[in-house]
Amino acid sequence: MKNFNLLRVTLASKKRFRMDFMTIKQASEKWGICTRRVQTLCTEGRIDGAERLGHQWVIPINAEKPKDARIKSGRYIKTKSGNGENEDGKKTV
Repeated sequence: MKNFNLLRVTLASKKRFRMDFMTIKQASEKWGICTRRVQTLCTEGRIDGAERLGHQWVIPINAEKPKDARIKSGRYIKTKSGNGENEDGKKTV
């Protein structure tokens, strides 16, 4: 694992404490995903402790990679049964 340079930030709104943070680029390298995906996870609020400072996100160094909740099967069409028929009994394309 690479040795990451830590971003040390003093958050004025949180009783003036110091905590180690990493940038989106550092998180993407650590977790093996692209930077855009990390930005999306931050925007959706799925990374605990991630905060926005100005126009950039800071992520706690001990934050864990969230599970991938995206649909991968392609079966997001409304169907009652798994045979490709909708509620009317007609085949879906």
